[in-house]
Amino acid sequence: MQRYDDLIAEALTRVKEIMPWDLSRSLAAGSKLMLLDVREPAEFALLHIPGSINAPRGVLEQSCEWDYDETLPELAGGREQEIVVICRSGKRSVLAADILLRMGFINVVSLKTGVRGWNDFEQSLVGANGGVIDADAGDVLLAPRLRPEQLKPK
Repeated sequence: MQRYDDLIAEALTRVKEIMPWDLSRSLAAGSKLMLLDVREPAEFALLHIPGSINAPRGVLEQSCEWDYDETLPELAGGREQEIVVICRSGKRSVLAADILLRMGFINVVSLKTGVRGWNDFEQSLVGANGGVIDADAGDVLLAPRLRPEQLKPK
Protein backbone atom coordinates (compact mmCIF):
# COMPACT_ATOMS: atom_id res chain seq x y z
CA MET A 1 0.00 0.00 0.00
CA GLN A 2 1.30 3.44 -0.90
CA ARG A 3 0.69 6.47 1.25
CA TYR A 4 0.34 10.07 0.13
CA ASP A 5 4.05 10.85 0.53
CA ASP A 6 4.92 7.65 -1.37
CA LEU A 7 2.78 8.80 -4.30
CA ILE A 8 4.53 12.16 -4.28
CA ALA A 9 7.98 10.55 -4.13
CA GLU A 10 7.11 8.34 -7.09
CA ALA A 11 5.77 11.29 -9.10
CA LEU A 12 8.96 13.23 -8.35
CA THR A 13 10.89 10.66 -10.38
CA ARG A 14 9.11 12.16 -13.41
CA VAL A 15 8.30 15.75 -12.39
CA LYS A 16 10.76 18.63 -12.26
CA GLU A 17 10.35 21.23 -9.51
CA ILE A 18 11.35 24.88 -9.48
CA MET A 19 11.78 27.17 -6.50
CA PRO A 20 9.84 30.41 -5.96
CA TRP A 21 12.89 32.53 -6.86
CA ASP A 22 13.22 30.65 -10.15
CA LEU A 23 9.60 31.46 -10.98
CA SER A 24 10.01 35.08 -9.89
CA ARG A 25 13.09 35.44 -12.10
CA SER A 26 11.29 33.87 -15.10
CA LEU A 27 8.27 36.14 -14.69
CA ALA A 28 10.50 39.22 -14.30
CA ALA A 29 12.28 38.24 -17.52
CA GLY A 30 8.95 38.22 -19.35
CA SER A 31 8.51 34.47 -19.78
CA LYS A 32 5.05 33.56 -21.02
CA LEU A 33 4.28 30.91 -18.43
CA MET A 34 0.88 29.46 -17.65
CA LEU A 35 0.50 29.50 -13.87
CA LEU A 36 -1.90 26.67 -13.05
CA ASP A 37 -3.17 26.62 -9.47
CA VAL A 38 -4.71 23.25 -8.60
CA ARG A 39 -6.07 24.17 -5.17
CA GLU A 40 -9.77 24.17 -4.44
CA PRO A 41 -11.72 27.25 -5.62
CA ALA A 42 -12.16 28.61 -2.07
CA GLU A 43 -8.39 28.35 -1.45
CA PHE A 44 -7.66 30.06 -4.76
CA ALA A 45 -10.15 32.86 -4.05
CA LEU A 46 -8.58 33.50 -0.65
CA LEU A 47 -5.20 34.26 -2.19
CA HIS A 48 -3.24 33.31 -5.28
CA ILE A 49 -0.28 34.31 -7.42
CA PRO A 50 -1.25 37.11 -9.83
CA GLY A 51 -2.00 35.86 -13.33
CA SER A 52 -2.65 32.26 -12.29
CA ILE A 53 -5.66 30.26 -13.38
CA ASN A 54 -7.52 27.73 -11.25
CA ALA A 55 -8.21 24.13 -12.22
CA PRO A 56 -8.84 22.14 -9.04
CA ARG A 57 -7.15 18.76 -8.94
CA GLY A 58 -10.53 17.05 -8.72
CA VAL A 59 -11.47 18.19 -12.24
CA LEU A 60 -7.98 18.66 -13.68
CA GLU A 61 -8.22 15.96 -16.33
CA GLN A 62 -11.52 17.36 -17.63
CA SER A 63 -10.15 20.91 -17.52
CA CYS A 64 -7.38 19.75 -19.90
CA GLU A 65 -9.75 18.35 -22.52
CA TRP A 66 -12.23 19.95 -24.90
CA ASP A 67 -15.99 19.32 -24.64
CA TYR A 68 -16.39 19.19 -20.86
CA ASP A 69 -18.19 21.58 -18.53
CA GLU A 70 -14.85 22.06 -16.73
CA THR A 71 -12.81 22.70 -19.92
CA LEU A 72 -10.40 25.60 -19.61
CA PRO A 73 -9.60 26.60 -23.21
CA GLU A 74 -6.16 27.97 -22.35
CA LEU A 75 -5.30 24.64 -20.74
CA ALA A 76 -6.96 22.35 -23.29
CA GLY A 77 -5.12 24.16 -26.07
CA GLY A 78 -1.84 24.52 -24.20
CA ARG A 79 -0.14 21.14 -24.38
CA GLU A 80 3.09 22.73 -25.63
CA GLN A 81 3.04 25.80 -23.40
CA GLU A 82 5.34 26.18 -20.40
CA ILE A 83 3.20 25.41 -17.34
CA VAL A 84 4.04 25.90 -13.69
CA VAL A 85 1.67 23.93 -11.45
CA ILE A 86 0.96 25.49 -8.05
CA CYS A 87 -0.71 24.39 -4.82
CA ARG A 88 -0.40 25.43 -1.17
CA SER A 89 2.74 23.48 -0.19
CA GLY A 90 4.03 21.87 -3.38
CA LYS A 91 2.65 18.35 -2.93
CA ARG A 92 -0.65 18.41 -4.82
CA SER A 93 1.12 20.28 -7.61
CA VAL A 94 3.60 17.40 -8.04
CA LEU A 95 0.75 14.93 -8.46
CA ALA A 96 -1.08 17.28 -10.83
CA ALA A 97 2.07 17.91 -12.90
CA ASP A 98 2.54 14.15 -13.19
CA ILE A 99 -1.00 13.81 -14.55
CA LEU A 100 -0.39 16.60 -17.07
CA LEU A 101 2.77 14.89 -18.29
CA ARG A 102 0.88 11.61 -18.64
CA MET A 103 -1.77 13.47 -20.65
CA GLY A 104 0.77 14.71 -23.19
CA PHE A 105 1.71 18.13 -21.84
CA ILE A 106 5.40 18.49 -22.60
CA ASN A 107 6.74 21.43 -20.58
CA VAL A 108 5.39 21.13 -17.04
CA VAL A 109 7.04 21.85 -13.69
CA SER A 110 5.79 22.03 -10.12
CA LEU A 111 6.40 25.00 -7.82
CA LYS A 112 8.30 23.51 -4.89
CA THR A 113 6.96 24.87 -1.58
CA GLY A 114 3.84 26.16 -3.37
CA VAL A 115 2.04 29.37 -2.51
CA ARG A 116 3.43 29.13 1.03
CA GLY A 117 7.00 29.28 -0.29
CA TRP A 118 6.04 32.06 -2.71
CA ASN A 119 4.70 34.02 0.25
CA ASP A 120 7.79 33.23 2.36
CA PHE A 121 9.87 34.64 -0.51
CA GLU A 122 7.68 37.76 -0.13
CA GLN A 123 6.30 37.73 -3.65
CA SER A 124 2.96 39.23 -4.64
CA LEU A 125 -0.27 37.47 -3.81
CA VAL A 126 -3.76 38.75 -4.55
CA GLY A 127 -6.90 38.14 -2.55
CA ALA A 128 -10.57 37.72 -3.28
CA ASN A 129 -11.13 41.42 -3.98
CA GLY A 130 -8.06 41.65 -6.22
CA GLY A 131 -6.09 43.50 -3.57
CA VAL A 132 -2.51 42.68 -2.69
CA ILE A 133 -2.00 40.40 0.32
CA ASP A 134 1.11 41.19 2.36
CA ALA A 135 3.39 38.39 3.57
CA ASP A 136 2.19 38.52 7.19
CA ALA A 137 -1.47 38.27 6.16
CA GLY A 138 -0.49 35.50 3.75
CA ASP A 139 1.12 33.57 6.61
CA VAL A 140 -2.15 33.68 8.53
CA LEU A 141 -4.26 32.65 5.53
CA LEU A 142 -1.90 29.81 4.59
CA ALA A 143 -1.41 28.38 8.09
CA PRO A 144 -2.50 24.76 8.58
CA ARG A 145 -5.87 24.42 10.28
CA LEU A 146 -5.74 20.88 11.59
CA ARG A 147 -8.51 19.87 13.95
CA PRO A 148 -7.61 17.48 16.79
CA GLU A 149 -9.41 14.57 15.12
CA GLN A 150 -7.20 14.99 12.05
CA LEU A 151 -4.01 14.30 13.98
CA LYS A 152 -2.51 10.82 13.94
CA PRO A 153 -3.52 8.90 17.07
CA LYS A 154 -0.74 8.44 19.63
